[in-house]
Amino acid sequence: MMRFHAAIAMLAVAAASAAPAQPAPADRFVTLGTMGGPVASVTRSQPANVLLRGRDAYLVDCGDGAVQQLAKIGVRLPQVRAVFLSHLHVDHTGGLAALLGLRNQTKVGGVLTVYGPPGTRTLVDGIVASMEPAAKAGYGIPGQPWASPASTVRVVELGDGTRQSVDGMTVTSAQNTHYDFAPGSPDDRAYKSLSLRFDLPGRSIVYTGDTGPSAAVERLATGADLLVSEMIDVAGTLEVVRRTAPDMPPAEREALVRHLTTHHLTPADVAALARRAKVKAVAITHFAAGPDNPARAATDLATIARSYMGPVTIASDLQSF
Repeated sequence: MMRFHAAIAMLAVAAASAAPAQPAPADRFVTLGTMGGPVASVTRSQPANVLLRGRDAYLVDCGDGAVQQLAKIGVRLPQVRAVFLSHLHVDHTGGLAALLGLRNQTKVGGVLTVYGPPGTRTLVDGIVASMEPAAKAGYGIPGQPWASPASTVRVVELGDGTRQSVDGMTVTSAQNTHYDFAPGSPDDRAYKSLSLRFDLPGRSIVYTGDTGPSAAVERLATGADLLVSEMIDVAGTLEVVRRTAPDMPPAEREALVRHLTTHHLTPADVAALARRAKVKAVAITHFAAGPDNPARAATDLATIARSYMGPVTIASDLQSF
């Protein structure tokens, strides 16, 4: 019996020494969904993350399946204090309706704040309107409806350079290059894609959201402890497109190539961003056509390592940083 317990102790020590160092439980960034949307994957969830501070949870993008991913790491809906949206593409917002609706259905108290770019109020208003029939019917017991959905959520729209103080952390936004609208144009004022920086008492985390190369994002990320960056393998993504949409019209394909090559970050772009911003570590997410192809992923990591010397991880769903 003593030998058995000694063996168990030795295994525990070995496992502890082999496991990567994790941040303190009071300060963790978890990649809930790492699939580069909008195409669904059988192995990875849509883009979503959660910043955990003790028992408090702050969603950073909220793609389809975010509530289920929260459940997998033991986070309950009452723990969610706020939601931050980088931009309003549905692969980053598709889980918001479930989050708001299930909070309402399970009678979670308090008001949830949703922070996001211009248009977030319109998005949330639409979700709230869709919740009304269920809220009025309740569980079908006369006189027992749920709370009015509009009373359970508020919206704060962010712009370029907006700074918010939220529960002891500072959240700064920077407009990035996921969109090509001319600066100052009506479209530019109406539609923005944002990168977000979270300055915590002992740590700084920058989330690129979806972006192409951007000097503004480099400035935002300067000196960050962790850069959570999107990345695209253009060749791999186009291979997937060829298989799934072989009859795509040439004009549509040309527009897609432009989008992939200018509105997203290649491995070389990620390396340049991390090096110039002097970040301490990088976690890759929103990575299409890469994680499920180990050889391609290894090539992309090698590309980054040629010019950025810090640690780089291609994140998996539910991975903690």
